Amino acid sequence: MKQSLYAGVALSVITAGAAQAEKITVAGPWLNPEDQIIQEILDVFAEQSGHDVTYVGSDSFEQQIIVDAEAGSAPNVSVFPQPGLASDMARRGFLAPLKDGTAEWIKDNYAAGQSWVDLATFEGADGNEDLYGMFFRVDLKSLVWYSPENFEDAGYEIPETMEDLKALTEQMVADGETPWCIGLGSGAATGWPATDWVEDLMLRTQSPEDYDAWVSNDMPFDDPKVVGAIEEFGWFIEDGKVAGGQGAVASTDFRDSPKGLFASPPQCYMHRQASFIPAFFPEGTEVGLDADFFYFPSYAEKDLGNPVLGAGTLFAITNESDGAHELIEFLRDPIAHEMWMEKGGFLTPHTGVDADKFADDTGRAMNEILLGATTFRFDGSDLMPGGIGAGTFWTGMVDYAGGKDASEVASEIQSSWDALK
Repeated sequence: MKQSLYAGVALSVITAGAAQAEKITVAGPWLNPEDQIIQEILDVFAEQSGHDVTYVGSDSFEQQIIVDAEAGSAPNVSVFPQPGLASDMARRGFLAPLKDGTAEWIKDNYAAGQSWVDLATFEGADGNEDLYGMFFRVDLKSLVWYSPENFEDAGYEIPETMEDLKALTEQMVADGETPWCIGLGSGAATGWPATDWVEDLMLRTQSPEDYDAWVSNDMPFDDPKVVGAIEEFGWFIEDGKVAGGQGAVASTDFRDSPKGLFASPPQCYMHRQASFIPAFFPEGTEVGLDADFFYFPSYAEKDLGNPVLGAGTLFAITNESDGAHELIEFLRDPIAHEMWMEKGGFLTPHTGVDADKFADDTGRAMNEILLGATTFRFDGSDLMPGGIGAGTFWTGMVDYAGGKDASEVASEIQSSWDALK
């Protein structure tokens, strides 16, 4: 239905009728129902450009794209779920730089535009840096969830700064209430929720440049700035501030941890987690009524703006053609974003979209936070080598929650990084 609504719209960046029609293949990690949504969007591009465009999704995209690239049979355009793999492929010469002017367009039309350019700028096989990708569909992590009814009953107000958030936390403790529910449990991936906390707190205590240096290990993991961010997280999990006490944080499953918001009486009042967490709220919970969220705030005294932590997918050219470049240009048009916005589950930093096209108020409110960001940074652990970001960083945070000293934990993580060099 949505395709028919947009099929006749003349897109500003596509010249009707390609000089020579091409068969364009797009590959990525999206499966049903997301694969159907992206195909509908690509169908609009196909109608306006004259190209034949097909999307192929795979649950092993990260492995398959390397195999295809090495065999010389890569798709024209690939959708990378995180920039680390794209960066590796650019360095090996498997990606084509985007056309001149794309970086400038992103800076002018994406909120925190320089951040999105930086995240997709990689070193190529020739050793020179260039823009290799364009982000499309973003996830937001810098959110605190709460029950509006519980806040109203207790007389609590939404904090606007980190100083306010800490004061609210202490006020709740003084009132005999438990401020936070936090759970790090996730099976073999136990510990990852704490890495998100540390990443968000790095962005609120240090500059974006320091964050980038930490993620690349140009700043050692045991640098005092990083240790300080870990200790900031430690402040929130002290006994009295978290449901079950600090000893329960590591053993509580992250999927169960928000349920304390909805207990009667409340077991906690706040839960910091990404935009996906409502999937684990009790059945029947209505976001906007039974649960809501606010921006995990920045420190007023730090003057670091309004950073947000998140993730997102990156479109890059893996088999260059004129049509592939046209497709990247098509992603500039608000229509490409609005079609998915209407389906739900889609956020975008594109400042030119019509906010009325969001499927619900929740998506619209989340996107306002995204558009209000002065800095966007990708989930740091996802950019680190797997043995660190999905290994010792996870386990180190579990050890820290269990009582180990932050400096000791950070030094152990750095030692594991040194072993990779």
